[in-house]
Order: sequence, then C-alpha cells, then structure tokens
Amino acid sequence: MITHATAGPALAPADLTERHAVTDLMTVREAPVSDAPVWAPEAIGILLLALLLSPREPREK
Repeated sequence: MITHATAGPALAPADLTERHAVTDLMTVREAPVSDAPVWAPEAIGILLLALLLSPREPREK
C-alpha cells in the first residue's frame, strides 16, 4: 500500500561549480599551522602540585 506519491519535477544533476559551492559550505577548512593554545592535561597536575606544596599562612590561636 502506497501512503504517499512523489509528483515533483525531476532534479537535474548539479554542475561542477554548484558542487564546489556546496562542498565549500559543508567542509571546515583548518589552518595548516595554528597558534591556538593546546590543552595539556599535565599542566593541571603541575598547578595542583604547586598549590599543595605552597606554604600555608599561620593560624591565629
């Protein structure tokens, strides 16, 4: 049993310039060399170690 029928115009294949335009919109280009900072998990460990080894303020009695 057919629940719907398609009665639209036949689509023509895209020509080369249209394909390039769509491809440019869909792809994300990345720079070959980036100056962006890179996440380094070992930096967090170093900061935690420095925090734990730092001297504490004297307590008042």
